Amino acid sequence: MSKLYNHKTIENKWRKNWETNPINLPSEDKKNYYCLDMFPYPSGSGLHVGHWRGYVLSDVWSRYKILQGYHVLHPMGWDAFGLPAENYAITMGVHPAKATAENVENFKRQLKEISAVYNWDNEVNTTDPNFYKWTQWIFVQMFKEGLAYEKEMPINWCPSCKTGLANEEVKDGKCDRCDSEVTKKNLRQWMLKITAYAERLLNDLDDLNWPSKVKKMQSDWIGKSYGAEVDFEVEGHDEKIKVFTTRPDTLYGATFMVLAPEHELVKTLAADTHNHDVEAYVFNASLKSSVDRLQEKEKTGVFTGNYAINPLNKKKVPIWISDYVLADYGTGAIMCVPAHDERDFAFAKKFDLPIVQVIAKDGIEVDLDEAYTEVGVMINSDAFNGIPSDEAKEVVANYLEEKKIGVKTTNYKLRDWVFSRQRYWGEPIPIVHCPNCGPVPVKEEDLPVTLPEVESYEPTGTGESPLADIHEWVNTTCPECGGPGKRETNTMPQWAGSSWYFLRYVDVDNNDALVSKEKMKAWLPVDMYVGGIEHAVLHLLYSRFYTKFLYDIGAVEFEEPFTQLFNQGMICKNGAKMSKSKGNVVSPDDLVENYGCDSLRIYELFVGPPELDSEWDDRGIEGVYRFINKVWNLVMDNKDRKVKVTPELEKIRHLLIHEVTHRMDSFHMNTVVSAFMEYTNSLIHQSKHNQGVDLDTLKTLITLLAPFAPHMAEELWEVIGEKGTVFEQTWPVADPEKMKEDEIEMPVQVNGKVKATITIGVDEAKDSVLEKAKLAVEKVIHGQSVVKEIYVPGRIINIVVKA
Repeated sequence: MSKLYNHKTIENKWRKNWETNPINLPSEDKKNYYCLDMFPYPSGSGLHVGHWRGYVLSDVWSRYKILQGYHVLHPMGWDAFGLPAENYAITMGVHPAKATAENVENFKRQLKEISAVYNWDNEVNTTDPNFYKWTQWIFVQMFKEGLAYEKEMPINWCPSCKTGLANEEVKDGKCDRCDSEVTKKNLRQWMLKITAYAERLLNDLDDLNWPSKVKKMQSDWIGKSYGAEVDFEVEGHDEKIKVFTTRPDTLYGATFMVLAPEHELVKTLAADTHNHDVEAYVFNASLKSSVDRLQEKEKTGVFTGNYAINPLNKKKVPIWISDYVLADYGTGAIMCVPAHDERDFAFAKKFDLPIVQVIAKDGIEVDLDEAYTEVGVMINSDAFNGIPSDEAKEVVANYLEEKKIGVKTTNYKLRDWVFSRQRYWGEPIPIVHCPNCGPVPVKEEDLPVTLPEVESYEPTGTGESPLADIHEWVNTTCPECGGPGKRETNTMPQWAGSSWYFLRYVDVDNNDALVSKEKMKAWLPVDMYVGGIEHAVLHLLYSRFYTKFLYDIGAVEFEEPFTQLFNQGMICKNGAKMSKSKGNVVSPDDLVENYGCDSLRIYELFVGPPELDSEWDDRGIEGVYRFINKVWNLVMDNKDRKVKVTPELEKIRHLLIHEVTHRMDSFHMNTVVSAFMEYTNSLIHQSKHNQGVDLDTLKTLITLLAPFAPHMAEELWEVIGEKGTVFEQTWPVADPEKMKEDEIEMPVQVNGKVKATITIGVDEAKDSVLEKAKLAVEKVIHGQSVVKEIYVPGRIINIVVKA
């Protein structure tokens, strides 16, 4: 008689049991395996079912590795500094430290309901001074190596968050955190010279076992391009304008130049011609984000009144200013070839500028209705006429170098990392500004520079951090000369701690080093990293940069942080990502209460392919709950039977092992659940019609299911009379011999057309097979002569007849 699985009692029982009897213990015969979640920032809204998906996936994988004989490090921590935590605290009217502590406590409660095998002894929190001491230590090392530097520059400014943003934190012209329109502000910034690692960051992507989509996103962001830097003289001035072009072959077609509004020569040129329109244009451009400037379809611009000299044909080209050119990409100046660039063509048409064709399909000039962007033959280019344009790139570049008017070079779209935030809730930058010595790093033995406790932490909006008003903290002595100095008052961005936190998990209590050599060799780099695709450029690129730098200074012994990466898709509701603002958040609490943790764990994976976004349907968990109860009753109905194993039961068992293992290794978790459902139905059929299911098959089913439904698996392991935990078992291995089919169905053709189907033994003799085939199509071939009988085992049975 069927009985419902009592999930409340059983799950509470095993959760308590695991606290006193951990299932993931080290031993000399176990290898180490490091499985890591992208740690969360503890928001006030807590976890929803979308968060569960990634955490369940990584936990299933960790438990799978435990059953494969590994000692698994599966840690959890908190990315608790930065804008999200501070903005939440401001909204709630509480101090960020208090809000963060409360949110962490709530997250831990919810995470424990997932029953993941987290190593809570290895917990980290980026706001802990014992942690951010080492975040500051890394910054000091970068400063000493010349990778951390100060620069005054126009940066992305969020008027709502009242802080600067890195380019990566601006999406579609809006702040990635609060969705406000981003403007520009000229501020003193700390920068990290990530561009020094551009080539390595790009080249090393090839060897990573990462999704190709992520590698392409990083490659595109780094944006390597080959070309030449060319100097244009400015008429009436000593200065030259340097441009980077990927198309030196089109230089003879350059009929005007465009400077970014922020280009250093703009003020000089505007003053030279008393052009007030230039000043107004520059001001208006400063109010736009870089993304908006690049995406605007209608190009705008203003003529400076000045001219440059084309270095090849010596013709005067007007110098314009337009905000689609960015100061921080290339040189902040471009040569414009309207005949062969769509953007330049539109600009030239709008402002009635010359268009000179220098590449033609067949070497013949034509009237252009649009930019010609294909390859062709050089024309209107003096000595280079007649050369194929794809060859001319190299020929012209060599000529520029020979005449010392240009140089072949490589350019990157990647910009140095804006590392300052004008906020309170972040790691203090460990620098003292001395009037005699300049910026001086705090001595390593004096780290951490702790964040002072304050009552007022709201951003000022002036470009100064709230820390600037805490004079007793700001005023200090210079670490180098001992004279009076002032602490840096900007704080680090949220990404500072998350760029290296994975290192600290393996050695959380080390006061003398980032991570000891011994534990580094035992655990690092991370074997499997699980998290969202939204971190493809930001967090993952920064982590790779940090790791390569730490490798260069001898702090770690590997150059890439994450050996394998898996990006889980989002859980959506009503076609949108879950969020409080959209009102489509589904809390796991009621689902756990009504259906149990195991049911929710399985449904999180069954809802769709784990790498894709999936639509949430509350009703779907009911089917999983029925499956849980089917397994429960299958075992309960057969636990006391003395059933002898049959070939059919062995085949079902080994096919299940094969399918589950293959799909697990491919990360097709949703199809693993499908396999469980399919084969459980087969076993139920065997149980009803063939006197039951043998104990070894039940043991195998329980073991395979344990990573997905650990509470029920532990209970069933105990119910069938086994001692200890199911996670002490070894993951089963399929025997190919046991999976072989005894019989197969084959179509029978008559003159190449299928007329019947027969069942034959896999090793049945040819004569017997053909006899069965002729009997099956006897009515079809009646009265006709058989002229040929064709049998290819496992593939073809064809009876050729002639009337």
